[in-house]
Amino acid sequence: MTEDLQHPSTHPPLPPTTEDDRISWLRLLRSRRVGPSTFFRLLKEHGTAQAALEALPEVARAAGVEKYEICPEGVVFAEIKAARAAGAHLICAGDAEYPKNLLEISDAPPLIWTIGDPSILSRPMIALVGARNASSLGLRMARALAGDLGARGYVVVSGLARGIDTAAHQAALDSGTIAVLGGGVDVMYPAENTKLAQDIAENGLRLAEQPMGLIPQARHFPRRNRIISGIAQATVVVEAAAKSGSLITARNALDQGREVLSVPGHPFDARAAGCNMLIRDGARLVRNAEDIIEALPALETARQAEFPMETPTDLRSDKHDLGETADLHSQILDRLGPSPLAEDQLIRDLATPARNVSPVLVDLELEGRIKRQAGGLLALAD
Repeated sequence: MTEDLQHPSTHPPLPPTTEDDRISWLRLLRSRRVGPSTFFRLLKEHGTAQAALEALPEVARAAGVEKYEICPEGVVFAEIKAARAAGAHLICAGDAEYPKNLLEISDAPPLIWTIGDPSILSRPMIALVGARNASSLGLRMARALAGDLGARGYVVVSGLARGIDTAAHQAALDSGTIAVLGGGVDVMYPAENTKLAQDIAENGLRLAEQPMGLIPQARHFPRRNRIISGIAQATVVVEAAAKSGSLITARNALDQGREVLSVPGHPFDARAAGCNMLIRDGARLVRNAEDIIEALPALETARQAEFPMETPTDLRSDKHDLGETADLHSQILDRLGPSPLAEDQLIRDLATPARNVSPVLVDLELEGRIKRQAGGLLALAD
């Protein structure tokens, strides 16, 4: 039994309809060496979780695993008891409450525990992730993006980690936020976010696929990250090092066919290296919430009637297609040379509004095609 199998069917599974069925689902998923892919394969092959449980020892034996024992009923009963004590609610794949986006990914969790308001799962969601050791500027950006997205009717999804995750959750508390946890849904991790986790349960939702009471370990977080990206329409990376969990989330999003967006940072800041790499490789550059919303035009059109709101002045921007942007890139490169030129002079020469030129200059600087010198001077890179 391996975990590299693809989801066996594009059709959602039939959810359990009785308490006994739900117990069987839990026992099957909690049995040794049974993860999401194996769970769905066994369910497809044997029809029900109970039938799969009965066949599992022989399946294991055929795979070379001797003396295999399925998860005891007592373990599952203890988990259910802990869930009731914590006020947790079990949602199974195929249930009406189960997020449709999440069910589309190849290794969707068969079961998720939730604490809070599960109705929030039916609203459009955007993931906001980033560095634990975030800069002050990164934290401000996360708060601004989360607050503005919430005001436009989007639920902000993140992982309750220190830094960017915390800032995003805090800014979206009033509008709706979902924390996807690496351990049990009843385990407050990190401990410093205990109050925030409680507030999220009151105003949004905490969600986890791990058993109740499980203390998260490092190996759990990459699995958690696939849920963060899978549940959302888009993933926005605010700050991330070249090797980080946030980049794992971004790669998951790409694999899942989701939009990936990134906030640029200074080339000398290691916390921005991952973000700049994403932009170099094709991720959409994010300056404000409007840039994110523009990446999801169909979704935003559907939401405007329900959440009408005038775009704040600092979010307004002219919309340019890719051809116009590429043309502006060429015009800038044609006008610059080895000798420095003042940025304001370049903008006058282009006869283009500064708000349109500035983001293109950032693009070119991050790509290493131009360099910025003291006094607002620009030149072609060596």
